[in-house]
Amino acid sequence: MKIVLQRVSRAEVRVSEKIIGKIEKGLLLLVGIANEDNEQICDMMIDKIINLRIFEDSDGKMNLSLLDVHGELLVISQFTLYADCKGGRRPSFIGAAKRDIARPLYSKFLQKCSDRGVVTAQGEFGADMKVDFINDGPVTIILDSAVL
Repeated sequence: MKIVLQRVSRAEVRVSEKIIGKIEKGLLLLVGIANEDNEQICDMMIDKIINLRIFEDSDGKMNLSLLDVHGELLVISQFTLYADCKGGRRPSFIGAAKRDIARPLYSKFLQKCSDRGVVTAQGEFGADMKVDFINDGPVTIILDSAVL
């Protein structure tokens, strides 16, 4: 699983010009799922994300977690994180999980975030989405379950 995590002061996602997910202070997650991903990897990634100390404390130090600041999540499925651009100019996405694997795992990821008490908004799996956000900091972190 690969996740691009961005600390945001606000974020929203639209499908066909309609807002389908919106958050205030929190994290925008672009989530790529690979064939070998499973629920245990979801749990590991969620634990890392919600406890990562990347929000500022009263001294301006990144010392607080999403849970500490009662932040929200906007989770967007993003198979293009598994783009392989080594051969030629057209990316291959063979490393990304097929829809029948990725969709249920994406749904479990969302449910597990909510179960941890985090307000969780979402995009629409497989849809053409427009994501608008204000990156706070900017803070952008790439998480890869293969190296955690």
